[in-house]
Amino acid sequence: MPVTLRLRRIGRRKHPVWAVVAADNRRARDGRYIEDLGRYYPLEQPSRTELDEQRVMHWLEQGAQPSDTVRSMLSKRGLMLALDLRRQGKETEEIREAVSEHREKHGEGAGEEVSLTAEERRKQALEAERERVAELEAEEERKKKEEERKRREAEEEQEKQAATEAKEAEDPAAEESDEADEQAEARAEDAEATDAEAADAEEAEASADGDGKEAQAAADEEKAAGAEETADEDDDKAS
Repeated sequence: MPVTLRLRRIGRRKHPVWAVVAADNRRARDGRYIEDLGRYYPLEQPSRTELDEQRVMHWLEQGAQPSDTVRSMLSKRGLMLALDLRRQGKETEEIREAVSEHREKHGEGAGEEVSLTAEERRKQALEAERERVAELEAEEERKKKEEERKRREAEEEQEKQAATEAKEAEDPAAEESDEADEQAEARAEDAEATDAEAADAEEAEASADGDGKEAQAAADEEKAAGAEETADEDDDKAS
């Protein structure tokens, strides 16, 4: 089975941490791997690498091919040198001295911890997963708050629009009501004026009738007086 030693990202966004894994290179990069071999922290100053060197050497001896980045890391650690010396049949002590000298030359302290137990790798993987989940939850919470803010803004905008439309509908109704009141008042004033004119006409007519009756009575009295005088004159003539 063709195996590749490569990096697999497990860190948070803007804080990358890489796992060094042995993976079947015939599979797509779907996150599956055969064995977790260590960690690479590129943002630390200086960058730090933690490896299970025994398992790395096991896979290298089985023919696993490291990616360019992993090969550079292993070369810096002296593991590629150790593999070459083993293949040449060198003694273990000779290999250890050569690797130690190589690390000192490349700035890797001989006493630095470079190996991890399976339990330590498991703890680191769990911690990285917890950080990833916490980041996802924080992002989800941020999205919910943003959606809630947009929803409130939309509701406020709808309320403002409804209030504006209601006010616009009230203004014409108020104007129509005022106009109707004015028209009713004008009709009432016209009716009062008509009634006053009719009363004046009736009063004038009544006054005219009274004057006519008085004139007729005076004429009748005058006529009666004339008749009486004529009768008196006739009596005088007869005697």
